[in-house]
Amino acid sequence: MMTTTATAADAAHIDYVLRIADSALILGQRLSEWCGHGPVIEEDIALTNTALDLIGQARLLLTHAGSLEGRGRDEDALAFLRAEHEYRSLTICELPNEDFGRTCLRNCLFAAFQMQLWQGLAGSSDAQLAAIAGKSVKETRYHLQHASDWTVRLGDGTEESHARMQRALDYLWPYTAEFFSANETDKQANTAGIGPAWSSLATAWEESVLPVLEVATLKVPARTPFLSRGKEGRHSEQMGHLLAEMQYLQRAHPGARW
Repeated sequence: MMTTTATAADAAHIDYVLRIADSALILGQRLSEWCGHGPVIEEDIALTNTALDLIGQARLLLTHAGSLEGRGRDEDALAFLRAEHEYRSLTICELPNEDFGRTCLRNCLFAAFQMQLWQGLAGSSDAQLAAIAGKSVKETRYHLQHASDWTVRLGDGTEESHARMQRALDYLWPYTAEFFSANETDKQANTAGIGPAWSSLATAWEESVLPVLEVATLKVPARTPFLSRGKEGRHSEQMGHLLAEMQYLQRAHPGARW
Protein backbone atom coordinates (compact mmCIF):
# COMPACT_ATOMS: atom_id res chain seq x y z
CA MET A 1 0.00 0.00 0.00
CA MET A 2 2.83 2.39 0.81
CA THR A 3 4.42 1.67 -2.53
CA THR A 4 1.17 2.40 -4.34
CA THR A 5 0.73 5.65 -2.41
CA ALA A 6 4.29 6.73 -3.12
CA THR A 7 3.91 5.92 -6.80
CA ALA A 8 0.68 7.93 -7.04
CA ALA A 9 2.32 10.89 -5.31
CA ASP A 10 5.35 10.72 -7.63
CA ALA A 11 3.08 10.59 -10.68
CA ALA A 12 1.13 13.61 -9.45
CA HIS A 13 4.38 15.50 -8.85
CA ILE A 14 5.56 14.87 -12.41
CA ASP A 15 2.14 15.67 -13.86
CA TYR A 16 2.00 18.93 -11.89
CA VAL A 17 5.38 20.04 -13.26
CA LEU A 18 4.46 18.99 -16.81
CA ARG A 19 1.24 21.03 -16.74
CA ILE A 20 3.28 24.16 -16.06
CA ALA A 21 6.05 23.23 -18.49
CA ASP A 22 3.80 22.25 -21.37
CA SER A 23 1.63 25.35 -21.08
CA ALA A 24 4.72 27.55 -21.33
CA LEU A 25 6.12 25.49 -24.21
CA ILE A 26 2.95 25.48 -26.30
CA LEU A 27 2.19 29.16 -25.80
CA GLY A 28 5.83 29.94 -26.58
CA GLN A 29 5.45 28.00 -29.83
CA ARG A 30 2.29 29.93 -30.70
CA LEU A 31 3.85 33.31 -29.95
CA SER A 32 6.91 32.46 -32.03
CA GLU A 33 4.58 32.58 -35.05
CA TRP A 34 4.55 36.36 -34.65
CA CYS A 35 8.26 36.61 -35.47
CA GLY A 36 8.45 38.81 -38.55
CA HIS A 37 4.69 39.45 -38.54
CA GLY A 38 4.15 41.95 -35.72
CA PRO A 39 2.20 45.16 -36.43
CA VAL A 40 5.30 47.26 -35.69
CA ILE A 41 8.90 46.17 -35.13
CA GLU A 42 8.88 46.89 -31.39
CA GLU A 43 5.87 44.64 -30.84
CA ASP A 44 7.29 42.00 -33.15
CA ILE A 45 10.35 41.91 -30.89
CA ALA A 46 8.29 42.07 -27.69
CA LEU A 47 6.15 39.08 -28.62
CA THR A 48 9.18 37.12 -29.81
CA ASN A 49 10.98 37.86 -26.53
CA THR A 50 7.93 36.70 -24.60
CA ALA A 51 8.01 33.47 -26.60
CA LEU A 52 11.69 33.02 -25.76
CA ASP A 53 11.01 33.59 -22.06
CA LEU A 54 8.24 30.99 -22.09
CA ILE A 55 10.36 28.45 -23.91
CA GLY A 56 13.17 29.14 -21.45
CA GLN A 57 10.78 28.41 -18.58
CA ALA A 58 9.66 25.25 -20.35
CA ARG A 59 13.27 24.07 -20.76
CA LEU A 60 13.96 24.35 -17.03
CA LEU A 61 10.69 22.67 -16.11
CA LEU A 62 10.99 19.86 -18.66
CA THR A 63 14.53 19.12 -17.54
CA HIS A 64 13.25 18.92 -13.98
CA ALA A 65 10.31 16.73 -14.99
CA GLY A 66 12.70 14.39 -16.81
CA SER A 67 14.84 14.12 -13.69
CA LEU A 68 11.80 13.38 -11.52
CA GLU A 69 10.60 10.80 -14.02
CA GLY A 70 13.91 8.93 -14.09
CA ARG A 71 13.40 7.41 -17.54
CA GLY A 72 16.32 9.12 -19.24
CA ARG A 73 14.23 11.63 -21.16
CA ASP A 74 15.77 15.09 -21.43
CA GLU A 75 14.05 18.38 -22.26
CA ASP A 76 14.20 17.71 -26.01
CA ALA A 77 12.66 14.26 -25.73
CA LEU A 78 9.82 15.61 -23.61
CA ALA A 79 9.30 18.64 -25.84
CA PHE A 80 9.42 16.92 -29.23
CA LEU A 81 8.87 13.19 -28.90
CA ARG A 82 5.61 12.79 -27.02
CA ALA A 83 2.23 12.04 -28.53
CA GLU A 84 -0.51 14.66 -28.41
CA HIS A 85 -2.39 13.08 -25.50
CA GLU A 86 0.78 13.10 -23.36
CA TYR A 87 0.97 16.91 -23.29
CA ARG A 88 -0.60 18.57 -20.24
CA SER A 89 -0.83 22.12 -21.55
CA LEU A 90 -3.86 24.31 -20.97
CA THR A 91 -6.09 24.43 -24.05
CA ILE A 92 -6.02 28.22 -24.25
CA CYS A 93 -2.30 28.05 -25.05
CA GLU A 94 -2.76 26.04 -28.25
CA LEU A 95 -5.51 28.16 -29.80
CA PRO A 96 -4.57 30.07 -32.97
CA ASN A 97 -3.25 33.60 -32.47
CA GLU A 98 -5.67 35.32 -34.85
CA ASP A 99 -5.09 39.09 -34.63
CA PHE A 100 -2.69 41.07 -32.44
CA GLY A 101 -5.43 42.05 -30.00
CA ARG A 102 -6.51 38.48 -29.28
CA THR A 103 -2.88 37.48 -28.81
CA CYS A 104 -2.34 40.26 -26.27
CA LEU A 105 -5.56 39.44 -24.43
CA ARG A 106 -4.62 35.77 -24.17
CA ASN A 107 -1.18 36.78 -22.89
CA CYS A 108 -2.87 38.94 -20.26
CA LEU A 109 -5.19 36.18 -19.05
CA PHE A 110 -2.44 33.56 -18.99
CA ALA A 111 0.31 35.73 -17.50
CA ALA A 112 -2.04 36.78 -14.69
CA PHE A 113 -2.55 33.10 -13.92
CA GLN A 114 1.17 32.38 -14.12
CA MET A 115 1.89 35.22 -11.68
CA GLN A 116 -0.37 33.68 -9.05
CA LEU A 117 1.11 30.25 -9.66
CA TRP A 118 4.76 31.34 -9.48
CA GLN A 119 4.09 33.21 -6.26
CA GLY A 120 2.34 30.18 -4.82
CA LEU A 121 5.34 28.01 -5.70
CA ALA A 122 7.81 30.17 -3.77
CA GLY A 123 7.44 27.92 -0.74
CA SER A 124 7.28 24.62 -2.63
CA SER A 125 8.70 21.53 -0.95
CA ASP A 126 10.32 20.91 -4.35
CA ALA A 127 13.34 23.21 -4.06
CA GLN A 128 14.09 23.08 -7.79
CA LEU A 129 10.54 24.04 -8.70
CA ALA A 130 10.65 26.90 -6.19
CA ALA A 131 13.89 28.16 -7.76
CA ILE A 132 12.40 28.05 -11.26
CA ALA A 133 9.36 29.95 -10.00
CA GLY A 134 11.59 32.61 -8.42
CA LYS A 135 13.30 33.24 -11.74
CA SER A 136 10.18 33.03 -13.86
CA VAL A 137 8.05 35.42 -11.83
CA LYS A 138 10.29 38.32 -12.89
CA GLU A 139 9.75 37.55 -16.57
CA THR A 140 6.02 37.00 -16.12
CA ARG A 141 5.61 40.35 -14.36
CA TYR A 142 6.80 42.02 -17.56
CA HIS A 143 4.61 39.81 -19.75
CA LEU A 144 1.56 40.76 -17.70
CA GLN A 145 2.32 44.47 -17.77
CA HIS A 146 2.90 44.48 -21.53
CA ALA A 147 -0.22 42.47 -22.31
CA SER A 148 -2.38 44.47 -19.89
CA ASP A 149 -1.28 47.76 -21.43
CA TRP A 150 -2.26 46.58 -24.90
CA THR A 151 -5.54 45.12 -23.66
CA VAL A 152 -6.50 48.54 -22.28
CA ARG A 153 -5.17 50.44 -25.30
CA LEU A 154 -7.13 48.34 -27.77
CA GLY A 155 -10.22 47.71 -25.66
CA ASP A 156 -10.66 51.40 -24.92
CA GLY A 157 -9.47 52.46 -28.34
CA THR A 158 -11.36 52.85 -31.59
CA GLU A 159 -14.75 51.35 -32.31
CA GLU A 160 -13.06 48.69 -34.44
CA SER A 161 -10.39 47.77 -31.88
CA HIS A 162 -12.98 47.63 -29.09
CA ALA A 163 -15.24 45.33 -31.10
CA ARG A 164 -12.34 43.01 -31.90
CA MET A 165 -11.22 42.86 -28.28
CA GLN A 166 -14.74 42.09 -27.09
CA ARG A 167 -15.00 39.26 -29.61
CA ALA A 168 -11.62 38.00 -28.42
CA LEU A 169 -12.74 38.05 -24.79
CA ASP A 170 -15.99 36.28 -25.63
CA TYR A 171 -13.95 33.58 -27.36
CA LEU A 172 -11.14 33.19 -24.81
CA TRP A 173 -12.97 33.61 -21.52
CA PRO A 174 -14.60 30.13 -21.42
CA TYR A 175 -11.15 28.53 -21.69
CA THR A 176 -9.99 30.24 -18.49
CA ALA A 177 -12.23 27.95 -16.44
CA GLU A 178 -9.67 25.21 -17.06
CA PHE A 179 -7.10 27.17 -15.05
CA PHE A 180 -9.02 26.42 -11.88
CA SER A 181 -10.74 23.07 -12.47
CA ALA A 182 -9.81 20.69 -9.64
CA ASN A 183 -8.47 17.19 -10.21
CA GLU A 184 -6.44 14.51 -8.44
CA THR A 185 -3.10 16.01 -9.49
CA ASP A 186 -3.99 19.23 -7.68
CA LYS A 187 -5.03 17.37 -4.57
CA GLN A 188 -1.92 15.20 -4.41
CA ALA A 189 0.51 18.02 -5.19
CA ASN A 190 -1.07 20.36 -2.67
CA THR A 191 -1.08 17.69 0.05
CA ALA A 192 2.63 17.03 -0.56
CA GLY A 193 3.44 20.75 -0.43
CA ILE A 194 4.65 20.76 -4.02
CA GLY A 195 2.43 23.63 -5.05
CA PRO A 196 -0.96 25.26 -4.61
CA ALA A 197 -4.10 23.63 -5.92
CA TRP A 198 -4.85 25.62 -9.04
CA SER A 199 -8.46 25.98 -7.93
CA SER A 200 -7.26 28.08 -4.99
CA LEU A 201 -5.83 30.74 -7.33
CA ALA A 202 -9.14 31.80 -8.87
CA THR A 203 -9.95 34.72 -6.57
CA ALA A 204 -6.50 36.30 -6.79
CA TRP A 205 -6.50 35.84 -10.57
CA GLU A 206 -9.84 37.61 -10.91
CA GLU A 207 -8.62 40.44 -8.69
CA SER A 208 -5.72 40.88 -11.12
CA VAL A 209 -7.63 40.51 -14.40
CA LEU A 210 -11.03 42.10 -13.83
CA PRO A 211 -9.75 45.65 -13.15
CA VAL A 212 -7.78 45.54 -16.42
CA LEU A 213 -10.84 44.44 -18.37
CA GLU A 214 -12.92 47.14 -16.71
CA VAL A 215 -10.48 49.89 -17.71
CA ALA A 216 -10.44 48.36 -21.19
CA THR A 217 -14.26 48.79 -21.25
CA LEU A 218 -14.71 45.09 -21.99
CA LYS A 219 -17.70 43.14 -20.73
CA VAL A 220 -16.84 39.82 -19.08
CA PRO A 221 -19.02 36.98 -20.42
CA ALA A 222 -21.09 34.88 -18.05
CA ARG A 223 -19.64 31.52 -17.11
CA THR A 224 -21.04 28.48 -18.92
CA PRO A 225 -20.76 24.71 -18.26
CA PHE A 226 -18.04 24.47 -20.93
CA LEU A 227 -14.72 23.13 -19.60
CA SER A 228 -11.69 22.44 -21.77
CA ARG A 229 -9.40 19.63 -20.59
CA GLY A 230 -5.99 20.15 -22.14
CA LYS A 231 -4.22 19.65 -18.82
CA GLU A 232 -5.71 16.15 -18.76
CA GLY A 233 -4.37 15.41 -22.25
CA ARG A 234 -7.63 16.08 -24.10
CA HIS A 235 -6.81 18.78 -26.61
CA SER A 236 -8.53 20.79 -29.31
CA GLU A 237 -8.15 20.01 -33.01
CA GLN A 238 -5.52 22.79 -33.14
CA MET A 239 -2.98 20.88 -31.08
CA GLY A 240 -2.16 18.27 -33.70
CA HIS A 241 -1.42 20.93 -36.31
CA LEU A 242 0.81 22.82 -33.88
CA LEU A 243 2.76 19.68 -32.92
CA ALA A 244 3.18 18.64 -36.56
CA GLU A 245 5.16 21.83 -37.16
CA MET A 246 6.91 21.93 -33.77
CA GLN A 247 8.07 18.31 -33.87
CA TYR A 248 8.92 18.03 -37.57
CA LEU A 249 12.71 18.36 -37.49
CA GLN A 250 13.19 16.05 -34.52
CA ARG A 251 11.03 13.39 -36.07
CA ALA A 252 12.50 13.79 -39.55
CA HIS A 253 16.07 13.64 -38.21
CA PRO A 254 15.99 11.60 -34.99
CA GLY A 255 18.81 12.42 -32.60
CA ALA A 256 20.17 15.21 -34.80
CA ARG A 257 22.21 17.93 -33.06
CA TRP A 258 22.62 21.51 -34.18
